[in-house]
Amino acid sequence: MEPVLIVLIVLVVVAFIALIKTIQVIPQASAAIVERFGRYTRTLSAGLNIVVPFIDTIRNRIDLREQVVPFPPQPVITSDNLVVNIDTVIYYQVTDPRAATYEVASYIQAIEQLTVTTLRNIIGSMDLESTLTSREVINAGLRGVLDEATGRWGIRVNRVELKAIEPPTSIQDSMEKQMRADRDKRAAILTAEGARQAQILRAEGEKQAAVLQAEGEAQAAVLKADGEAAAIRTVFEAIHEGDADQKLLAYQYLQTLPELAKGDANKLWIIPSEVGDALKGLGGAFQGATGGGKGAAPSASPVTPPAARVPVDPAAAPRPVDTEHKNLRPRVEPTREYPKIDE
Repeated sequence: MEPVLIVLIVLVVVAFIALIKTIQVIPQASAAIVERFGRYTRTLSAGLNIVVPFIDTIRNRIDLREQVVPFPPQPVITSDNLVVNIDTVIYYQVTDPRAATYEVASYIQAIEQLTVTTLRNIIGSMDLESTLTSREVINAGLRGVLDEATGRWGIRVNRVELKAIEPPTSIQDSMEKQMRADRDKRAAILTAEGARQAQILRAEGEKQAAVLQAEGEAQAAVLKADGEAAAIRTVFEAIHEGDADQKLLAYQYLQTLPELAKGDANKLWIIPSEVGDALKGLGGAFQGATGGGKGAAPSASPVTPPAARVPVDPAAAPRPVDTEHKNLRPRVEPTREYPKIDE
């Protein structure tokens, strides 16, 4: 009984192993290559698959999702003989699992080497400045070459990116100095343009202010002249309407005489000849007011009209000033003669 039991146990184990090898579950976005006696038979897709145990074998399981592979920095020489280190990142996807398994031994290594050689060809025809500013051009060139070469491998390169471009340290220092000088230059230009614009705006503002001030002064002068003309016109009309007589005019002359004497520089006075006539009329007015009755004093002789210029006594003329010794002598005002008024 014991040998039979052992055989049964062995058969159960073999059947269990065969069942496990018969049923193959492939995850989503994956594929499996099946070989029968070492020869490609079919490609298993995602889901539950049945294979012949001990005859069919799973050669390779391939992930069909997009993969990201970074490559280490590669030294590349530019057209101006400068060595730069460039890091690249490849985004690829397996579209044909059979070709990816049988057309190339290691498609990752093949893509890396193809990327390095293509990158050296592209960078070798560009100088450093073009390399630093033409990443899109380099990416497009790399993707075109890789797509064409990896198509027969069952690989599709979706994107190629240059992660970093590192020029030599001395070149980096020179570039930083150049950038700093360029920025200082632009800052100086902007400062000068700002100062120039400010001066222009300030000059325009002063010009407009001067124009407005001149216009205001002109309008004020016009209004002042109009006001003075209106005042003179009003006074003239009032005098004519009031029918001013000789008495009022004489009184106004007497009020004006003290104004002529104001000021320390007045040495010579010019009195109009009409003042005599005015004073004569004023004297007659006073005589009529005080001596109109009986017993009035006889009238004096007629007042001789004053001359146009008041005579000045030569003896009373001011003496010269001693400017050398600063001996200032008192100044004697000239004598003035006024017409007498009859009492």
